[in-house]
Amino acid sequence: MTLHPQARAALSAPSRAATTLAEIQAERAAMDADARALTGPPIPVPVVVDVRAGAVPCRLYDPRNGHGAPVVVYLHGGGWVAGSLETVDAACRRLADRSGCAVLSVGYRLAPEHSWPAAIEDAEAAVAWLRANGELHGLDASRLAVAGDSSGGNLAAVLARRARDAGSPFALQVLIYPATDAVAAAEAGSRDAANPDAGSEHGLSSRDMATYWDHYLPAGADRTDPDISPAHADCLEGLPPALVITAEHDVLSAEAEAYAHALAEAGVPVVHTRYQGMIHSFFRMLAVFDAAAVAVDQAAAAVRDALDGPARPA
Repeated sequence: MTLHPQARAALSAPSRAATTLAEIQAERAAMDADARALTGPPIPVPVVVDVRAGAVPCRLYDPRNGHGAPVVVYLHGGGWVAGSLETVDAACRRLADRSGCAVLSVGYRLAPEHSWPAAIEDAEAAVAWLRANGELHGLDASRLAVAGDSSGGNLAAVLARRARDAGSPFALQVLIYPATDAVAAAEAGSRDAANPDAGSEHGLSSRDMATYWDHYLPAGADRTDPDISPAHADCLEGLPPALVITAEHDVLSAEAEAYAHALAEAGVPVVHTRYQGMIHSFFRMLAVFDAAAVAVDQAAAAVRDALDGPARPA
């Protein structure tokens, strides 16, 4: 288990999850300020426009300029407390460009000011807006996929199950190192409490994840609720095909890979790829990791094949 040299260089200093609201607000500002340096120059896309999905701020990327593109709904990571439309802008641009499909990036409300289930409510509101208004924007909202990284991967998995139960399933779910099990996270965080540096050399520790979960969940929340922990859902049968991307040196890799196995055991078509030598958050850092472009392009190919077929005309 060896860190890729690019990952080793990126981890110049251990990080810690923010604990106070002031620290969280500083983390949000820092993520936005660092976004361009970490993600590189934006790829031109014919249409990039900020829209309001009801009360939810979103950004729409349309590589077909209003000519009936299917859509992938993207949910950013950041531990449910940080991240924004800006932090995943480069990844969403590349995803749209490489897939030929539109991307709707969702700026859901963040914890701790807005705890669970606010983020899920915003994500579902954005999907409902898209289904109702997609045609007005020249989109084909009858062909939808959902994707997300880290905490956004958690939200994507929850949305995929809820859409199945509502009878309006997505064609694909792309889960990028998703957080899937709040119970396991709490147990791991307790084990590591006596060793606050455990795992921090890889950028994200079990203790950090436990902190993020605590910010996200209101007091007394049932951590086995499948709208919190997708891994605890009673039934995974009939969920949309899944692409699950994990990083070798990521505290979330075990639970994400366990979820991929559970999906496969339930009969869901699953492709799982573990990026060797990589760390958490590599997917969006296109200016830092060569593997990021490979991973985004893999996701784009899966989206294209699911929404448009493998031989989409130019």
